[in-house]
Amino acid sequence: MGERDKVRRMREMRKDAMEIFTASLKAVDPIIAVKKHLSLDGDVLQVGKRSYDLSNYSCIYVIGCGKAAASMSYALEDILQNRISGGIINVKYGHTKDLKYIKINEAGHPIPDEAGVEGTEEILALLHGLRGNDLVIFVLSGGGSALLPLPKDGISLVEKQRVTKMLLDSGASIYEMNALRKHISKVKGGQLARVAYPATSISLLLSDVVGDRKDVIASGPTVPGESTFGDCMSIIEKYNLKLPESVMNLIKKGVNGEIEETPEAGDPIFEKTFHVILASNIMALKAAEQKAKELGYNALILSSAIEGETKVVAQVHTAIAKEIRASGNPISKPACIISGGETTVTIKGKGLGGRNQEFVLASATEIAGMSDTVILSCGTDGTDGPTDAAGALADGLTIQRAEKLGMQAMEYLWNNDSYHFFEKLDDLIKTGPTNTNVMDVRLLLVR
Repeated sequence: MGERDKVRRMREMRKDAMEIFTASLKAVDPIIAVKKHLSLDGDVLQVGKRSYDLSNYSCIYVIGCGKAAASMSYALEDILQNRISGGIINVKYGHTKDLKYIKINEAGHPIPDEAGVEGTEEILALLHGLRGNDLVIFVLSGGGSALLPLPKDGISLVEKQRVTKMLLDSGASIYEMNALRKHISKVKGGQLARVAYPATSISLLLSDVVGDRKDVIASGPTVPGESTFGDCMSIIEKYNLKLPESVMNLIKKGVNGEIEETPEAGDPIFEKTFHVILASNIMALKAAEQKAKELGYNALILSSAIEGETKVVAQVHTAIAKEIRASGNPISKPACIISGGETTVTIKGKGLGGRNQEFVLASATEIAGMSDTVILSCGTDGTDGPTDAAGALADGLTIQRAEKLGMQAMEYLWNNDSYHFFEKLDDLIKTGPTNTNVMDVRLLLVR
């Protein structure tokens, strides 16, 4: 095959990859997800398998946080209209919708800021006034942990920001990060449910965590906590974290039993709570699988639960590409391997990027010269790390193109500078805020 034919094939495969990714996003649109699970017939609100007679409630409020909170609230307003008495949600800057009954507070993510604290205080003020005949609907999605910041007394916002930054850079998993964030917070780990009690509460969850654990999504503000102060100390020791003195003192007091744990299962505050997961990563992957088949690929979903160091995960995926080319296993060409979950990056360099961009860059070095292979990896929220890109796209000719521009891929990889690498190649994928968040979608195409 001539060079022009190779380039033409790569261009076609890149187009296919983008169509497949777009299909995965549509499948987890929060507005569609809410309306799939909620419906109103007269005074009866159907939420999943449960029914709520709204005539029994004096007021209905909507409270929430996360990158998808505005879209979820938009759907609720469309369903409930003026039955909504009011509400407050904290969202990431730019992740908004035009709402009529619910106030939007834009705040910082992934590092919490003062706007997030102020919005959380407003939420608490509203919840403190709820009564037994009130109904509160919580809309919670990925990003909620950073967007609902209210440190415990004695811990400043600056110190909380330092903790968040250290955890992000350490390579800690989302479970580990949220365990710590819960225990230095006034609202996470079921503590928001404690404030809302005795009102009836419904939590609508858009899952951005492996295993769809309700206590981990947005750090579980309305869900019984499963982690302990002892777990927090183990995480600190595991990653050798040099946390602020105020935080360490709090954790030590918790370990010694001087501070109570977050609310646990069986606590009366959870008797009138109900949780439903509206959308998750596997839904996005299944939609990607269907689209790939429509485009003529043999499609296979590896897993929606892939975690671990990004570079290692990239090596596994590219090894599969090589096996497909060599033996036709685990599926034959034209092949589309699909995976999800959320990997981590241990920051060692001073560059700019995110786990998806780093995955693609690491993969590009492994598939160099394979002119029948394309790799895509994107965050479904439209944001990868502290960048304006959702992810990136590469093929077997990417490294060759980079070298012609005088770029050495491994230098960028060592410096965690995948953003600038792909920026120069015009291979960043920029969707803008998608207003959804169900972790990542990775595509491996071999034709």
